[in-house]
Amino acid sequence: MEKPFEVAFPNGSKVRAARVSSSDELPAALRGLDLSHLRPVLVLVGGAGGLDDADMPRLRPLFTEALAPLAEASGASVVDGGTDAGVMRMMGRARAEMNATFPLVGVAAIGTVVLPNAPPPRPDAAPLEPHHTHFVLVPGLDWGDEARWLVRVADALADGESSVTVLVNGGDTAWEDVSHSVEAGRTVIAVSGSGRAADALADALRGEANDGQARELARSGLLRAVDLSAGADTLAGMIEGILSAEG
Repeated sequence: MEKPFEVAFPNGSKVRAARVSSSDELPAALRGLDLSHLRPVLVLVGGAGGLDDADMPRLRPLFTEALAPLAEASGASVVDGGTDAGVMRMMGRARAEMNATFPLVGVAAIGTVVLPNAPPPRPDAAPLEPHHTHFVLVPGLDWGDEARWLVRVADALADGESSVTVLVNGGDTAWEDVSHSVEAGRTVIAVSGSGRAADALADALRGEANDGQARELARSGLLRAVDLSAGADTLAGMIEGILSAEG
């Protein structure tokens, strides 16, 4: 396994990163990043490049009023896809705005992201989000290759502590993220009204879905839904209840 290194961003931030090639390397990689302390884990998945810019203002309170404050108050780690887009950008900025201290760990496939001062590995490669605190770079050349690794990193970080996945909006990769979370036995909260995959899963929970995959995931018993219009406090309360019940 390679030694941890720093990723330097134009805004002056320097973020510690580790590159792994197998899941067996994860415990040592997390220790090398000083992330081996037991704490609850919140996995954030959902819309990235496909998230409409017009949706950002109405989704922003989920991050500034619910997810970031809850992570800070509970001492949780947050794990997401790490790129400077969609829900990951909003999570990073929400953490920065409140000067929070919780770990925000981005998990990204090495062949899909642009490292500062390095050529892009593919034309649609995405930059990393500069307000994250750590990155775990995993094998993969295509979007979605990080999905299984996201769950592995979350499992390794939690190490028996409570965890929950929150889905906001989301496209094709989000379906993979939710499926992997369910396979790992992790409860998934879909934010209804945020669009796309989250709405489809909320429909399935109400018995209104035409999508077979959504119906199958709903039958797992691990899905929950909260409506965006219910406000940030309702989402925060649901997350707290799940983390408390599993802790």
